[in-house]
Amino acid sequence: MSKFLMIPQLSHIDESLRLAEEYGFGFEFNDFFTPDVLDSRERVKEIADGYKAHRLPDTLTCHGDFFDVLVFSSDKLIRNISEMRVRQSIEAALEVGAEAVIFHTNHNPFFIADSYVQNWLDCNVTFWSMILSEYPQLNIYIENMCDSSPDMLASLSGKLSSFPNYGVCFDYAHALVFGSDIESWVTSLAPYVKHMHINDNDLKSDLHLAVGDGKIDWNRFREHYFEYFTKATVLIETSSLENQRRSAEFLSKLGII
Repeated sequence: MSKFLMIPQLSHIDESLRLAEEYGFGFEFNDFFTPDVLDSRERVKEIADGYKAHRLPDTLTCHGDFFDVLVFSSDKLIRNISEMRVRQSIEAALEVGAEAVIFHTNHNPFFIADSYVQNWLDCNVTFWSMILSEYPQLNIYIENMCDSSPDMLASLSGKLSSFPNYGVCFDYAHALVFGSDIESWVTSLAPYVKHMHINDNDLKSDLHLAVGDGKIDWNRFREHYFEYFTKATVLIETSSLENQRRSAEFLSKLGII
């Protein structure tokens, strides 16, 4: 099974497949997380069929919708639409043959009142417990986005870890941009991490640079990876083929892939 993944481009599928074969990469589809695509079953099927017309890698994941998806909203209509987007994302992932779909925590890190945090936790536990039960054939990974600490995601994970198809998608770059000490992130989330996203940045903005092109300490990442995350799949989350290849070369020189 592929341990490292890349984002394929259907418009350049032959090049994506060649790079994936060269490095043994899987695919994480980024074609299905926008509402305009999800609202057209014909478009979802067209994209999925376009990929399935080729011999795809053995490991396939899919990013779900995250724009305005607030399953914990106090507004029932927003909750209903959020649930619809989650279900649409899951159906798209199943259509393309993915084994996992990734969603975001989506809470506001500036809202720190106990009531807000507790409501977020309670609503997410209820919602994702329902989804995990309904789709046991699909892994559901929740990703840190603008989270300023790992605490809320760790609390949620502690309550959902009994589901074998639940896991954390640990975005290492997000943690360094939006969060605090990386060691606390690593140790808090390690028991739940089944998938990771990596790319580079200037430690200030989420730039999605090629690995090695920014200021992230990749030797430190290497230590974290080999101590805690070797069983997780890892997406090199940069879109262009040039950046994907440069990232692969950099990680290969570090002895990570």
